[in-house]
Amino acid sequence: TLNILMEKCGFSMDIYDCFYAPDETVFKKRYDFITSTEVIEHLHDPMGELTRLWTLLKPDGVLGIMTAFRVEDFADWYYKRDLTHIRFFTPKTFEWIAKKLGAQLEIPQSGVILLHKK
Repeated sequence: TLNILMEKCGFSMDIYDCFYAPDETVFKKRYDFITSTEVIEHLHDPMGELTRLWTLLKPDGVLGIMTAFRVEDFADWYYKRDLTHIRFFTPKTFEWIAKKLGAQLEIPQSGVILLHKK
């Protein structure tokens, strides 16, 4: 997983998962970089959760998100077959999210979103 890769590179990470690592102390700290990998598509209130993560970022921090972007050929798209995926996103969605958060948006490749805190 990402935390193991990052720790091998010398970075320490706090982990939170409401089912598998429910350590609520992570919400009492501030971070330079927060990652959300293949999570946002499962959330009932994605903007509420993103806002909560945004408040945990230090100035000049980055919120990194990974999710598959919705494709034009939605009917045949493999990603929608996972019934736990209840939300789908496009680059335009993240433009709106960035505006609401007051973030600078960067999409270095499809499905990789970086929200920079100004």
